[in-house]
Amino acid sequence: MNTYLMIAVLALGQTGSIPPDREEPRWLGVVVARGDLRDEIEATPILDRPYRPLHFYGNTVRRSYYRGTMYPNGGDVFHGVGSMVRRSRALK
Repeated sequence: MNTYLMIAVLALGQTGSIPPDREEPRWLGVVVARGDLRDEIEATPILDRPYRPLHFYGNTVRRSYYRGTMYPNGGDVFHGVGSMVRRSRALK
């Protein structure tokens, strides 16, 4: 019973922390950006950059700003892996 209560509290704590005037960035399946993409990402403020797999510092800064917590949730793992899988399929 306590486990279910803890899960519910944690799930509810993740909602409603995104500021209403800004939407959280999407996931990009590129781990190491090169060329024009790299220049574009570096020219973008860190809060507006897309989340990218294995980019712990930038992803943590964005989570802290948009959600009020620096810890990833299960959806972050799912979206990170999913973005890499979609990208690898697109390259075939």
